[in-house]
Amino acid sequence: MVRRLILAACALVASLPVVAQMPDGSEAVFRYRGADRDSRLITRAKQEGSVVLYTSLAPTESKPLADAFEKKYSVKVELWRALSDQVVRRAITEAQARRYAVDVVETNGPEMEMLAREKLLAVIHSPYLADLPAASIPPHRSWFPDRFNFYVVAYNTAKIRRSEIPKDYSGFADPKWKGRIAVEATDAEWMATLIKSGDTSTGLEYFRRLSALRPAVRRGHVVLANMIAAGEVPVGLTAYHSNVVPLTRKGAPIDFVPVQPVVARPQGIGVAQRAPHPHAALLFVDYVLSPEGQTLFESLGRVPASSRVKSALNNFPFTTIDAATALDEKDKWEQLWNELFLRN
Repeated sequence: MVRRLILAACALVASLPVVAQMPDGSEAVFRYRGADRDSRLITRAKQEGSVVLYTSLAPTESKPLADAFEKKYSVKVELWRALSDQVVRRAITEAQARRYAVDVVETNGPEMEMLAREKLLAVIHSPYLADLPAASIPPHRSWFPDRFNFYVVAYNTAKIRRSEIPKDYSGFADPKWKGRIAVEATDAEWMATLIKSGDTSTGLEYFRRLSALRPAVRRGHVVLANMIAAGEVPVGLTAYHSNVVPLTRKGAPIDFVPVQPVVARPQGIGVAQRAPHPHAALLFVDYVLSPEGQTLFESLGRVPASSRVKSALNNFPFTTIDAATALDEKDKWEQLWNELFLRN
């Protein structure tokens, strides 16, 4: 997968600007734990003046995040936003060309794992790492979860009563749901996590029965949420709660139910191994993982990863996708998903 991304990205190399090589002593910066760590980080980040962020976080969230950081520290955030595969492609391409522009990467967990395996992310220390779920932190510790996307059942409140939603996913295999349900086109990870969870109600046989109902397929989680809100799709089985919550807050006729088992997709953040602004990069990660940054995420409808920020958005049990396993088994589960739900 990573190799394909590299090949697909080669055309970008010629257009990328040449920037400074890795500053001396970056590893020491990333791992420093002295009593003056925070004050020194702030002072030197201001001297560096800017931090370059590559992210797949939607502009409605990434821009307020950048603005809040700039206001707090007077360090400019140079934001480049794209889909997660494009974020990976650009970071790898730049590294292959020895053109080091990015300081911080923030995107989906499996994509962060790709960058870690390419040795493009640094091992860092932050005082806020202890607030993160230990099971979600990769053993190599070169990226960390900063938010979660939950797969939830979203429904149009004008077409479906909340009491009609089954208590668990097995209820949606009932023929009465035929023609009323939809899934997003790329959610093989959701299916894989449910099957591997050992819950017999959502095993392979369940997905074969669900497939027989021919759920509608919509490409893009934002698209799926908007179609539910518009009433074009009564129920979405694999909606991202983070797409539903903003619509609900705006008064759209859409809500969600955390039907069990709830699957959580980790989104991660990490510092580039050769970050040209190492102090600003680490300061930015600190800010995102701090209670202040995590509270900002929560206010924007995103689920914070920090245990110190309580949110009604994650007040239920959930199972987290293992990013490394998802990456290793990607082709296997996508093939099954395509056979079940994307066939003509």
